[in-house]
Amino acid sequence: MSNIVAIVGRPNVGKSTLFNRLIKQRQAIVDSVSGVTRDRHYGKSDWNGKEFSVIDTGGYAIGSDDIFEGEIRKQVELAIDEADIIVFVVDVEEGITPMDTEVANILRKVKKPVFMAVNKVDNAMRENDAVEFYNLGLGEYHTISSINGGGTGELLDALALKLENEFEEESELPRFAVVGRPNAGKSSFINALIGEDRNIVTNIAGTTRDSIDTKYNRFGFEFNLVDTAGIRKKSKVKEDLEFYSVMRAVRAIEHCDVAILVLDASRGFEGQDENIFWLAEKNKKGIIVLVNKWDLIEKETNTMRDFDAYIRREIAPFTDVPIVFISALTKQRVFKAIESAVEVFENRKKRIPTSKLNEALLDFMKQNPPPAYKGKFVKIKYCMQLPTPTPQFVFFCNLPQYIRDPYKRFVENKLRELYDFKGVPIIIYFRKK
Repeated sequence: MSNIVAIVGRPNVGKSTLFNRLIKQRQAIVDSVSGVTRDRHYGKSDWNGKEFSVIDTGGYAIGSDDIFEGEIRKQVELAIDEADIIVFVVDVEEGITPMDTEVANILRKVKKPVFMAVNKVDNAMRENDAVEFYNLGLGEYHTISSINGGGTGELLDALALKLENEFEEESELPRFAVVGRPNAGKSSFINALIGEDRNIVTNIAGTTRDSIDTKYNRFGFEFNLVDTAGIRKKSKVKEDLEFYSVMRAVRAIEHCDVAILVLDASRGFEGQDENIFWLAEKNKKGIIVLVNKWDLIEKETNTMRDFDAYIRREIAPFTDVPIVFISALTKQRVFKAIESAVEVFENRKKRIPTSKLNEALLDFMKQNPPPAYKGKFVKIKYCMQLPTPTPQFVFFCNLPQYIRDPYKRFVENKLRELYDFKGVPIIIYFRKK
């Protein structure tokens, strides 16, 4: 299970610089997901072999630098709700401001680990100035300079001790997360599945106060359904609903095996849907797309085919994904949706014996080698599937540096054609033998 670390603090203390450092440092960074929000404020990082997600709450601030305190308070409360660990950034140049005090007052009551990072400490003089931050009552602090990286290693060491180990509570049952933008029909889909037949439901308190795991056992299928639909109806401004649904989707996707993305057919496949799709892809989760409210769409002969093609254009190059047209209201194809999700789950666990893989692919790659580069020919000698939770393959060859993305996609398509990895992201590496 990946942990979520949220960076909070008032504007201009260096939250985004710290965020960028955490997710790009050396090889630590696993990936920075582009476009998950208007800009990049969600990324993956690892330290000492522990992987975690980082969220920069500052990136969601609406308005200019002088954001009113209410906005900051909301971000802090959100981070407290959704993150496992909180990093509170303050600025040694400006000292303690009323807004810092306000944030510290909220954080003192929190049961989660809180790390205070005093930023812009790049000389001994400032090291002395940092002492005043003891007055915030949050105990020890870490002095850092997020611009040049000073002190971030020590901060991360301390943080890593609090990170949960991966795979601690792996349940045997597949976990399906129902995700999507507000009002796409996630709740209706879940109700259509569970029906009034309440004896099949055991509610386990979910990973957050209101993401509920429901054990589903029907028609010979058994799995945990992670319901993100229960986002509290906040009487908040519209803008941070986007942030809220992204936070919730991040949380649910990280803890699932298959993400079931529910779209509203009348609204098409919008930016936010796309963000959630790529979030699942980057996290290497199985994905299935459900086009809900299909009963409301005026249909002609090829309506479904055209809509299907339109979504696949939007999600290219990863188009090998089940798309099921459903109506949660009339229960049309709801069972088909679950069948597809179970199939994707099975595909994600698929293991191909090395001998079979080499037999099937080496000849094919000999006949279709990578294009020669600067007069040099790439020879692929051997391949195998890595023992990872999701499908990853490594190909050993003489000149891996000359292999370009189009050829990787070509090989990926061949793998998909041979072994049915529908709905599952595949990662391919070329390495020197």
